[in-house]
Amino acid sequence: MLTERIIGAFTFRSGVYKEVEMDPSFTSTAWLLVIVVSFLGQLGSVAGTADGFIGWIIGSIVGTVFAVIGFAFGAFIINWIGRSVFQADVTFEELVRTLGLAYVWRVVGFLAIIGAVSGALSCLLAPIQLIAFVAYLVAWFVAAREALDLGWGETILTVILGWVVTLIISIIAGFILAAIGLTTGAAFGLFG
Repeated sequence: MLTERIIGAFTFRSGVYKEVEMDPSFTSTAWLLVIVVSFLGQLGSVAGTADGFIGWIIGSIVGTVFAVIGFAFGAFIINWIGRSVFQADVTFEELVRTLGLAYVWRVVGFLAIIGAVSGALSCLLAPIQLIAFVAYLVAWFVAAREALDLGWGETILTVILGWVVTLIISIIAGFILAAIGLTTGAAFGLFG
């Protein structure tokens, strides 16, 4: 059944998002999909940039943690905006189920691992990854619309506002983490 739903997400099968929205037992599966897909995507993203195998795995795990937190926060913000601004009849879990299924498109990020092997192959993969990213965006909007039960305009506005808020908070968090890192580095430099 999971395989059919994933294929349904990849083929934009009508009703697959409504199906998972109404299936409370899919919530843990949706979270598992987000974790696994995030990890695979991070393996591809970090490949070739990390220092050795251990650095690659640690970088992938840390990236996965941040990706899952970002997903959860994005779903929370979209849920809050949909309910507060447009009076959408949706729960956080319904959004997690639909958006988690749409998240399977991010698995294409794993292909970036091939780019670590050869720069020429990386150039060939770029169009594939771009198409997959566009498909992911479309799937994300379709999934959000199913969960929010809003019109297209309201859904698009809700998701974009959710992304903007998430981006702003991510930037602020990045500055805070960078400041902590600089402070820690300076402290170790002084006392080390």
